[in-house]
Formats: sequence, structure tokens, C-alpha cells
Amino acid sequence: MVRVARAVLFGLFPFEIVLLVLLVSGVAVPRPVVVAGEAVVLAALALEGTVAFRLYRAARRDAGRAEAVRRAYRTIVPVQVRRVMAFDKDGMVSLAMLVARRRHGVPEGAVGVPYAGAQTATMLAFLAAMVVELVVVEVLLGALGVPAGIRLAVLMIDLYSVVIVLAVIAACVTRPHVVTDEEVRVRYGAFFDLRIPREKIASVRTVRRYDESGPVRVDGERLAVAVGAQTNVLVELTEPVVAVRPLGKRARVRSVRFYADDPSLVASRTRRDGPAAQGAPR
Repeated sequence: MVRVARAVLFGLFPFEIVLLVLLVSGVAVPRPVVVAGEAVVLAALALEGTVAFRLYRAARRDAGRAEAVRRAYRTIVPVQVRRVMAFDKDGMVSLAMLVARRRHGVPEGAVGVPYAGAQTATMLAFLAAMVVELVVVEVLLGALGVPAGIRLAVLMIDLYSVVIVLAVIAACVTRPHVVTDEEVRVRYGAFFDLRIPREKIASVRTVRRYDESGPVRVDGERLAVAVGAQTNVLVELTEPVVAVRPLGKRARVRSVRFYADDPSLVASRTRRDGPAAQGAPR
């Protein structure tokens, strides 16, 4: 039943959103379709509630109420869905931190290493194009006499897309790589976070590549965290570490390539015989 409940979660919300947009737009949806659709939604909610209650009751045998709720939530909601929800939350937090000129996860005495420089200009240009497109689409739909409900739905989707791009930019700016006396923390916005203990680092050197595919990619035991298809720092490890990819899949890696605006800063601050950041600029 848990598998069925998870599968229903993937399909329930798109179905409900489509039906809601049609109704708000004034589209004449046949009454039997509306009744059948709402019956499906109610049945799905009943299934989710039943499964969640059973999971909660089972967890309550050896856990408190709050912990039982957390266990039921983690079991019934797929990890991919939970991580996407976390991306949205962390992105909104990053926007607030950017406005407040603060950074995430850079403690006193640590070095924050920026990496957004290779992509910020491109993403801002993309954002500007999205805003222009939003205005053009709204004007075009109005000129064509499209119902106000559909125009509102399209506008909300476009505005949400703009906010998401802003959140990605903010997350990459406010969540830099971090070098401390204990670890090197390799990040990509709110999507990826890998902590490498310093005692597992065999070497750190500058190796430039301009042909990376995707921001986070694993090839065997090699991990690449690219910015604008670039990496310029290579960390070789004495033993594997576990990297959790954006949607939750895990991989054991022995080498990590990533991009830094100043790769020499990473290399100089990660020498095994030197401190991480005594007196270093932050």
C-alpha cells in the first residue's frame, strides 16, 4: 500500500491543478467529468490518510508523537518529492539571506569560497528574458481574448518561474564552498552539499576543464560539481566518501572536481599541514 500511495502522490497534484485551472478559467467542463475527478481526488486522499495513519500507529509503539509523524511522512512521501520541497524552502531562505547580505554555513574562522561568478551574468540575462517573455505573453493573451482565469494561471506559473531562478542565483551566492580546519564543504546552491573530512584529502590541485555536462555528475568514483560547464579544482581522496546527489541517489567517490572563482584559495587553504583560515578574508 505504501508503494501505491507514493505513486498516487506523483499523479494527484498535476491532475488537480489541471482541473482547477479549467474550472477557474470558465471552461465548460462536463459535470460528470468534474464529479468523477473529485471522486478520484477524494479516494486518493482517503488512501493517503489511511496509509499515513497506519504508519503513524506503527511508529508510536516505540516513538513519541512528533517522531512518529516524521517517520510516517518520510515513509509515505518519496525522497525525491521531499528533496524538491526542500530546494524550494532553502531557495526562499537564500533570497532572504541575499537581501540581508548574509551567507549560509560559513562559521567564524572558516573560508567561504565563491563559485557563482561563472554563471551569474548568464543567469541574470536568462532572468531578464523570462521577465520580457512574461510581459509579452500576458499582452498577447489579452489581445487574443483568452479567458482571465487562464491568463491568471499562466501569469502565476511565469512569476513562480522567475522567483525560482532568483532563488537559484541567491542560493549559489549565499551558499559558497567552505574550507575549515576539519573539512572542505563542496556545494552547489541548495541542490548539493558534500562534506569532505580533511584527513581523507590526499591532494588538492588546480585542473581546468570546460567540457563538464550538468552541474552534478558522477562517473564511476569521480564526482564533478560544475558551474557553467567548468571545473578548476581537483581533490583526490585517500578513501571514498558518500555523495548524495540532488534527488537523493548516493554514490561513493574517490575524486571530486568542482569550480571556484579563486581555485588557488582552495588549494592554499587545504594543505594538510596548514590551517584552514587563520586571518583569512571572508
